[in-house]
Amino acid sequence: MLLQVIHESADLLVLDKPSGLLCVPGRGADKQDCLSARAQQRWPDALVVHRLDMATSGLVLMARSLEMQRALSQAFAEQRVDKRYEAVVDGVLPHDGEADGSGWHEIDAPVAADWPRRPLQRVDPVNGKPSLTRWRVNTPLPRLHATHLELAPRTGRTHQLRVHLAHIGHPILGDALYGSEEVQARAPRLLLHAARLALVHPLSGEPLSFQSPAAFPGEFAIRSTTDALS
Repeated sequence: MLLQVIHESADLLVLDKPSGLLCVPGRGADKQDCLSARAQQRWPDALVVHRLDMATSGLVLMARSLEMQRALSQAFAEQRVDKRYEAVVDGVLPHDGEADGSGWHEIDAPVAADWPRRPLQRVDPVNGKPSLTRWRVNTPLPRLHATHLELAPRTGRTHQLRVHLAHIGHPILGDALYGSEEVQARAPRLLLHAARLALVHPLSGEPLSFQSPAAFPGEFAIRSTTDALS
C-alpha cells in the first residue's frame, strides 16, 4: 500500500492514513507494519507527533526533527491545532442550530480508561479527565437512519469521539468497540475520518491548513465537509 502524501517539507510531513493501518507498531510480529514504519523507510528522520486509532482514516502529522516534534507536540497539548473530523453516526439528528446560529453542539463528558475492559474507555464523571467535543450536522441521512457529522474535538482523549458519540446515543457506524452488533454490521469499516488539520508553523509562524475529504464506502460516500470547514 503506497503512502498518501498530503504535504512534504524539510520540517514536517502530513500523510493520509487508511483505515485498518496502525499509526505506530503494536505488540507482536504481526503488528509491526504501521504508518510510522512506512514513513521512516522513505524519510528516516520522520517522528511521531500524534496518533489516530487503527480503524480511523485521515490526516496524520509527523515531524522531521526533535525540535519540530517538541514544538508540534506542545501545540497539540495546548489545543493550538484545529482538528476536524467527519463521521456517519447511527440515528437521524436534527439539522438545527444553537443560539448563535452556528449549528454547533457540545458534548462535555469526562473520559477514563475502562480498566476491566481495556483498551475501552468510558464516560466517568468521578475519575475521568475533562473531555470536550463539538459537533454539528452536515447531512441528515434518513433513508439510512444515519447522520453525517462534522466533529471538532477540543481535547484529545483516547477514543474520545467514539466514546462521546456512543454516550449521546449515536455511535459511529462500523464501530467494533462502542457500537452494538447491528451498528457494527451497518458499515464495512469505522466511518470516522480526520479531515482537516490547521495550525501555525511553530518555527516560521506561517499558517498551515491541510484537508482530506472522507472516502467512505458505498452508500456512505457523500459530499465532504472539508470545503466548508470553519
